[in-house]
Amino acid sequence: MRALTKALVSVTAAVGIAAGGLATAGTAMAAPASAQQQVASGEVTTLAVVNLGLTRAEARNVQRWLAKHWNYNDAIDGYLGTNSWKAFQRCLAKYWGYDDAIDGIVGSNTIKAVQRLLKANGMYDGAIDGIAGSGTKAGFKEWANSLTV
Repeated sequence: MRALTKALVSVTAAVGIAAGGLATAGTAMAAPASAQQQVASGEVTTLAVVNLGLTRAEARNVQRWLAKHWNYNDAIDGYLGTNSWKAFQRCLAKYWGYDDAIDGIVGSNTIKAVQRLLKANGMYDGAIDGIAGSGTKAGFKEWANSLTV
């Protein structure tokens, strides 16, 4: 019985050491935390930017217009991110029937309000469907190029 207990303790210890070694090897082989954070933040930045087909120069034009008229105070960098869209949603809520949260998320309600703005300015003749298709993107590009700031 004593020999069996000794054998079980030895096997348990060996398994524990091996498992610990594997756990350590797994963390040693993983990317450093800073690299993981960089990848994660890069993905968030990419996902948060919605230029709807605008070039960076056209998006900067929109950001300058938002800064002048809608209290946008972030970077004029040509990336329509969350803060750009929050400012734009304030405009859309006041004039173009946007009735959702001012959250900077470009969902179908935001797109519908953009389509109403574009239609009223003769830059879109499609349905108010909340889909950012080629007609919406072309109209948004035309509108962005029409802005004088």
